[in-house]
Amino acid sequence: MGFVLLVLGLALWWGAHLFKRLMPEQRRAMGGKGKGVVALGLLLAVILMVVGFRMTPFIHVWAPPSFLVHVNNLLILIAIWMMSPAGQKGRLLNGVRHPMLTGFGLWAIAHLLVNGDLAGIILFGGLWAWSLAEKIVINRAETQWTPGVPGTLAKDGMFFAASIVLLVVIGLIHGWIGPWPFGG
Repeated sequence: MGFVLLVLGLALWWGAHLFKRLMPEQRRAMGGKGKGVVALGLLLAVILMVVGFRMTPFIHVWAPPSFLVHVNNLLILIAIWMMSPAGQKGRLLNGVRHPMLTGFGLWAIAHLLVNGDLAGIILFGGLWAWSLAEKIVINRAETQWTPGVPGTLAKDGMFFAASIVLLVVIGLIHGWIGPWPFGG
């Protein structure tokens, strides 16, 4: 049952996110209510993925070496920074078209590095694939893109410092409700 809920959650995540791009007329017809429907779909998707992941029995696929925990944490830090406003207000990410989706994909890859079970591979592999598919769909729908006015390196530094704090907070919450993410 866990695998079913996990896959249903992933499918709903994909569908809710891609709905606007793949079915623009239907989404437009929903008007403002469409945002609520999509948000509800995403909330249900997250619940299904979490419950499904927790219910799924551990099926060993590979044993990640312990040093990958540190690689994971570095990638998560970079992912958090990429998902911050640094892409719009900083200088370093100014030329990246989809910093949030790229950061999300990096987050998923980081989790693939440290989860050697089948459920982890399905969950994080599915989310990584979604981040790639989402970028492809957006790029096809919106072929023209020009970076905004670059911000400052000081803003990049500010968002990076905030990302470090956020990494610690997220890590503490992660350790409280699931596995301890900082090794040792």
